[in-house]
Amino acid sequence: MKIDKMTAVLNYEMKNEVLNLMTEKNKIEAEIQQFYDVLSANNIGMHEPLVDSEGFPRNDIDVYQVRTARHRIICLQNDHKSTMLKIEAGLHKLHAGNTGDSAAEGSSSAQLMLEPFACITLVSAGSPADLCGLQANDQLLEFGSVNKGNFKSMQDIATVVRHSTGQMVNVTVKRKGRHSSLHFHLTPQPWSGQGLIGCKIDPLPADAIER
Repeated sequence: MKIDKMTAVLNYEMKNEVLNLMTEKNKIEAEIQQFYDVLSANNIGMHEPLVDSEGFPRNDIDVYQVRTARHRIICLQNDHKSTMLKIEAGLHKLHAGNTGDSAAEGSSSAQLMLEPFACITLVSAGSPADLCGLQANDQLLEFGSVNKGNFKSMQDIATVVRHSTGQMVNVTVKRKGRHSSLHFHLTPQPWSGQGLIGCKIDPLPADAIER
């Protein structure tokens, strides 16, 4: 009985830790989006030059704002990656330590935080999406800073892709037949085909969500 109570306490503490990490993840994603908005307001991405052809600071953008936003995005993306790894490890521990109702409750809490919002309908062979391991019919849980909570249109994903050329984007998906989510590192970049990632993504109808 004492062992059961101890296990319950540990599971409760672990669950709270995971939920706190998920809250932190959401805060990081919101901050990343804010800095992407700064770049969008300046009509610039992560890699365009900040000086003109003569080597002078560009006068069509706020160079200080752009430089600061780029630096913060890189730092926050690293923080996001670290937090996601901690969440994944915590969920594995929670799943291993939970039984019965406790396991269902933990699974339910995690599911509320990570719901599908779009689906990959086509992956071109040899594309960045293909090379990183994404597959057709994967349901998107996260695409960089985009998740179900802040997803409004496909333009949100397009913005992340455009502003992340040459840089790793964290992508989390739900795949049919897998009980846990899968994490991939997608690097948008020019390749032999069209676009920067080589896959087609469509919004996910509510009745198409894989449970």
